Amino acid sequence: MGETHRNGAIRLEDVSKSFGAIQALSHISIEIGKGEVVGMMGDNGAGKSTLVKILAGNYRPNSGSYLIDGEPVVFTNPAEARTRGIEVVYQDLALCNNLTAAANVFLGRELLRGIGPFRWLDHKAMAKRASGLFRELQSDTRARDQVERMSGGQRQAVAIARTRLADAKLVVMDEPTAAISVRQVAQVLALIGRLRTQGHSVLLISHRMPDVFSTCDRVIVLRRGHKVADKPIANSSPEEVTGLITGAINEIA
Repeated sequence: MGETHRNGAIRLEDVSKSFGAIQALSHISIEIGKGEVVGMMGDNGAGKSTLVKILAGNYRPNSGSYLIDGEPVVFTNPAEARTRGIEVVYQDLALCNNLTAAANVFLGRELLRGIGPFRWLDHKAMAKRASGLFRELQSDTRARDQVERMSGGQRQAVAIARTRLADAKLVVMDEPTAAISVRQVAQVLALIGRLRTQGHSVLLISHRMPDVFSTCDRVIVLRRGHKVADKPIANSSPEEVTGLITGAINEIA
């Protein structure tokens, strides 16, 4: 994994972000390689949300660099970040409950058919493509079912399929297992594993230690806007990470 880490597809270098007198992030450097799943942990106020919003194009850092495949990038809005393959699955999923799974997957990217100036939605083609994505993810989600009738795990599959449609370079997942059952947690973690096998990078933001240690290659710990650890899961433990989050253990290399 060392080579992947050195040649990360997504990199923040010495990034800082403040809001007036509040220093949200201080000189943060992180790297996420192709096909790597990295966990990010930290208490409330650690800076996780600010870092995600920088990656997603919501915020611009006050200093430091953002690089994709070694090329510096500057985003002024999330749409620009998405064009470069940065997709975020937020905790609320941002799904439309009154629409089908397929309609949600293609929301804002609808397929059209028709002749000349006359165009209409190609529901059949979208349902077929969405069904293919769900099969790739080995999810039991059905393209024509309405989202409001779905389980938490199925809803996550819809949100993840949307990132697959965009062929995301990095998928940032914000607390994907926070409010679902144990069985659905296993489904979501399996979905993350399949993203890895398909070559996508994943940043998993989570408070759940078992999820991070069972799924991730590395863990990054933030505390009060500083990065206090970035190390392979195999070289750490839940006890160590807990100590780093709370401050019982000082910063480690």
